[in-house]
Amino acid sequence: MRAFLTWILALGLTAAPTMARAGADGNGGSTAAKPGASASAANEKDGSSEKPGPADKSDARDANAPANSDAVSLEEQVQQLRDLLAAQSKELAETQDRVKAQQEKMQALEDRLSASGGGIANPSATLPHLAEPVSGAATGAAEGGGASQSSQVSPLQLKLGSAFITPVGFMDFTSVWRNRDAGSGIGTNFAGIPYGGAGAYQTNLSETRFSMQNSRIGFRVDADVKGSHVIGYMESDFLGNNPSNVAVSSNSNTMRSRLYWVDVRKGGLELLGGQTWSLATPNRLGVSPLPGDVFFSYNMDVNYQLGMVWGRIPEFRVAYHFPGDKAAFAVALDSPDQYVGGTNGSAAITPPACCTYYVGGQADNGTTTLGPPNRGPDVIAKFVVDPSKRLHAEVGGIARFFELYNQTTTTHFSTTGGSGFANLDFAVFNGFRLLTHNYWSDGGGRYIFGQAPDLIARADGSPSLVHSGSTVDGVEFTRRNSSLFSYYGLAYISRNVAIDTNGKPIGWGYVGAPSGQNRSIQEGTFGFSQNFWKDPRYGALSLIGQYSYLTRDPWSIATGSPKNAHASMAFLDLRYTLPGSAPTLGKPGKE
Repeated sequence: MRAFLTWILALGLTAAPTMARAGADGNGGSTAAKPGASASAANEKDGSSEKPGPADKSDARDANAPANSDAVSLEEQVQQLRDLLAAQSKELAETQDRVKAQQEKMQALEDRLSASGGGIANPSATLPHLAEPVSGAATGAAEGGGASQSSQVSPLQLKLGSAFITPVGFMDFTSVWRNRDAGSGIGTNFAGIPYGGAGAYQTNLSETRFSMQNSRIGFRVDADVKGSHVIGYMESDFLGNNPSNVAVSSNSNTMRSRLYWVDVRKGGLELLGGQTWSLATPNRLGVSPLPGDVFFSYNMDVNYQLGMVWGRIPEFRVAYHFPGDKAAFAVALDSPDQYVGGTNGSAAITPPACCTYYVGGQADNGTTTLGPPNRGPDVIAKFVVDPSKRLHAEVGGIARFFELYNQTTTTHFSTTGGSGFANLDFAVFNGFRLLTHNYWSDGGGRYIFGQAPDLIARADGSPSLVHSGSTVDGVEFTRRNSSLFSYYGLAYISRNVAIDTNGKPIGWGYVGAPSGQNRSIQEGTFGFSQNFWKDPRYGALSLIGQYSYLTRDPWSIATGSPKNAHASMAFLDLRYTLPGSAPTLGKPGKE
């Protein structure tokens, strides 16, 4: 429509000078003809003819002067209109060239996506401009190329002001089978797999369950602000605290927060605050908090792999990245929680008679929510190196601070614990990686998914730290859209026994202790992941499978009881991952 109106305007401007001249000549001829005819007739009648003198010629020039001035003025206006038309035509041509160039870029991107089967490394690098609105001139010019225009894809993120918002998440349909009735849903409480003989139904019945609880929903916000790169991240799932009758009819699973943090990086300096994967959790790349850069195995078990050090904890983190991001050092303050066992399958410690209120009061046993006191936050430090894509290595430590109060003797107690870890991921060849993650602690059982207590209490109520450690070792192989993985996990909890004032043993691992006070827990896992398709424009459809064999060995075995508990587990999951890809706004810290 705009092109048509422009054509009409050009036609009108071109015809205007001709029409003006014709009008001027016609009107002047008609006016001069009448007196000219009368004079000629009079002359003929008188039989004479007079020639005009000089005065008459001057009068004639004065009479024609206004007409000549009007003609010149009209010519100038016509020329101005012609110049304006030429400028508009040039601008329209330039706009058409820009639209054509944009369409060619889009076609080139689609060709790359088709050729790679959706496997480009960073598709968003070429797409942020798609979120920009096309100008009115470009829209008008593009209407002529209907086929090309209709083939354009939508942007992979939304733009609000100068920030990009990217949806994150997936829809999961998870099935799990166990040959023992663990009763923990799709997440395994490793320390509490059923233990007992013929008299316990849990060890004699199997378990089958379907669930959508592992489905995720969230968003990521990216923006460059005054030379800093800002990321906001939010993620939720449906593994919250369910009502006791949830599985009867409605299966209305409770939504819960997983991650909610903001990260700001400028140059080599990075600050993070919010609920995030703890800095103690192994990374796959640098010290990044993004889930894709954190190691939590490829397992479908929502409690991951036994022996893994992890937590999603409110944290404040400061990191420095060395040039080229080949190394980084980070320090974090994590929200503390002094823990004495009692959750995720583990039994709690046996407290002294003086201070039974420690358990579930001053120390968390899985029932206190936010009740326990804490001296100060856990302090975590980690140094990582990434000399190439084939190697990632990290070492670090955790400092922890505990306090207790004996109400009977009005005595304060405090102590400090610590942990250390060393992790290595190495690609033997493209797509084939070996990994080993190792952890040892004095009062750090909380970070092994709570499989070990942090401390026990002596007869006088003073704390004594529990030694515990873990390892996860494995192999991962990826080729095109298929992945295979296998891991071995071990958690070991040392015995820590004291004698109470009544002469009875207390603490962890004494003779006659509950069967939930474990010495060791082990899990072997193998599995696969198959992507049927994967493209940021329309998401991914995947099938994930896992089989695990799990054993646990209590410190104390009652007469006639089995030596250990063991269970087989199989998971199968169908997953649709939402489309979208985070934008590329330039390297972090650069405008």
